[in-house]
Amino acid sequence: MTNPLLASHTLPPFSAISAEQVTPAISELIDQGRAQLEQLLANLPNPSWASLIAPLEAQGDKLDQAWSPVSHLNSVANSDELRKAYTESVALLTDYSTEFSQNEALYKAYQQLADSEEFAQLTQAQQQTINNALRDFRLGGVALNAADKKRFGEIQKRLSELSTQFSNNVLDATQAWFKHFETADALAGLPESALAQAAQAAAQKELQGYVITLDFPSYYAVIMYADNRALREEIYTAYVTRASAQAKKSDGSSAAEFDNTSIIAETLALRHELAQLLGFANYAERSLASKMAETPAQVVQFLNELSQKSKPYAERDYAELREFAARHNCADLQAWDTTYFSEKLRVEKYSVSQEELRPYFPAEKVIAGMFEVVQRLFGIQVKQVAEFDTYHPDVRFYHIFKNNQQVASFYLDLFARDKKRGGAWMADCRVRRKTESGVQLPVAFLTCNFTPPVGETPSLLTHDEVTTLFHEFGHGLHHMLTQIDVAAVSGINGVAWDAVELPSQFMENWCWEPEAIPLISGHYQTGEPLPQSLLDKMLAAKNFQSGLQMIRQIEFSLFDFRLHAEYDPAAPKSAQDVLNEVRAQVAVIKPPAFNRFENSFSHIFAGGYAAGYYSYKWAEVLSADAYSRFEEEGIFNQHTGESFLNEILQQGGSQAPMELFKKFRGREPNIDALLRHSGIADVSGEAA
Repeated sequence: MTNPLLASHTLPPFSAISAEQVTPAISELIDQGRAQLEQLLANLPNPSWASLIAPLEAQGDKLDQAWSPVSHLNSVANSDELRKAYTESVALLTDYSTEFSQNEALYKAYQQLADSEEFAQLTQAQQQTINNALRDFRLGGVALNAADKKRFGEIQKRLSELSTQFSNNVLDATQAWFKHFETADALAGLPESALAQAAQAAAQKELQGYVITLDFPSYYAVIMYADNRALREEIYTAYVTRASAQAKKSDGSSAAEFDNTSIIAETLALRHELAQLLGFANYAERSLASKMAETPAQVVQFLNELSQKSKPYAERDYAELREFAARHNCADLQAWDTTYFSEKLRVEKYSVSQEELRPYFPAEKVIAGMFEVVQRLFGIQVKQVAEFDTYHPDVRFYHIFKNNQQVASFYLDLFARDKKRGGAWMADCRVRRKTESGVQLPVAFLTCNFTPPVGETPSLLTHDEVTTLFHEFGHGLHHMLTQIDVAAVSGINGVAWDAVELPSQFMENWCWEPEAIPLISGHYQTGEPLPQSLLDKMLAAKNFQSGLQMIRQIEFSLFDFRLHAEYDPAAPKSAQDVLNEVRAQVAVIKPPAFNRFENSFSHIFAGGYAAGYYSYKWAEVLSADAYSRFEEEGIFNQHTGESFLNEILQQGGSQAPMELFKKFRGREPNIDALLRHSGIADVSGEAA
């Protein structure tokens, strides 16, 4: 029987893929790649784009086409069998990648091409691909001696194992805990939508009554609305101790087998060793070698400047919250109380709650409106496809058209469910590239974890979830609207990591615009757009506790960066100690001592953001400043939209992000727009 992962497909054949096919397919494709490389290098007196890079790209794409659906399934339809196959294959792929990056003959061939007369005749995208590859050879250890190369490879392999185990532990610890209630009495305060979801969760476990879990929609409903303070404390404790020694299962027994503490310690030690092998002082320096930011000092200065401007606002926010809680018989405000009383304070101040907004944001209306927004901005049409091969009934599939020509496609997987990793993300399924038979169109995976429909009630989104959807679609547009035909710098590929959040954060702005709100809102029963009175309240509440939110993100960013920049192998500090130091410096709300946030911080230990979490704030400066041009010229100004499409979205990683930004904005970015959008300072930089 033919292995579907080895056959050529325009789209993944999800229904035909099984776990036992994964490792054999990846092994065979890696063997093919090794054989091809050996043959290429044996017959290559004068390397050219056509004789060296084009065939390597084609073979690499075959491997990517097999691996991308497997990697995606591991995140959205996890099983023991698939997890085993995934882990085996990651080890094979890591070895292969290390071999490739340390191949001196291949490195010399790339260098020979870079030094040749042909180089000047290549396109900007081709030149950038070669320059990036030469950088990545050096970062991959090509210049190391034999013993150090061997050690480098061992570290890379172990780091990939640790990353996978970290992610598995977070998923398993999240799903090991739930709480069952026969009646809704203990769930007083939860809105009807959350109770209905809890009832559906119970039914799925073949239980009567209600079940709450640590999946984010369930957790968040309890922590925000449950009047039962003891229940809020219980679920908070369960949530913030996931994947730690303190973690508990539903029956109260220990879930310490999912503890990530030793994985964190080993990961940090290995990253530091790897960085030093390459000649960097620490892993933060290694991380910045492929980012916009130039030095660790520049990143720390940026975060400290943001902290200094934001902290007074955060302190004011927290003082107001404590005073409000005290007025409502909570003099000792605790971590499990802050979200609950914050929502009540929001309602008192602005007469609007997330739950009150939810009926006006049914998922179907939001999606249709989002597509209308991008049609007005970029002149693209999004059309749903009824028949396609899928891995779950909830998944949808769409084509994107520009000037009546199909340019891309994407899968949309919206709802939280069992065996699905939490959070929201975009991943590439197919990359745009030129092939012998024409241009391969890009395809994306867009994944969220929203509350699913319950009974006859459709999925109703909070405004925060609406913003998340626009964010991920922004990533998707960056990948799908590219016009670059070279895989290595097409779409999100080759984009500096601290610029990759620009399009995603940029798209969030339309969730707040009075001109756009009628497009994305409509009461699920009447179709009535969000009333002006509610819109006014929502906009007035936009920057509610924005100081606290800003400081929280700075705390995470500084923790991540200092963790990697200040690592001392002779006397390593625990992640918890570093986090405590950062909190002492910047945090306004101090979590309880048992909080183990770092043990589920997948972004930096399993998600590619190591010494790079600051990228969210760095790119937010870019996105806010880019959006300010729309504020000046009109938020649906087609000329401005086409300019953003042409200068940013279509260019992928073919040019340095600062150069692309300057082409769009006419100047370098500044921090004023971000502070203004956050309600933290006016455009003069003075306190507002």
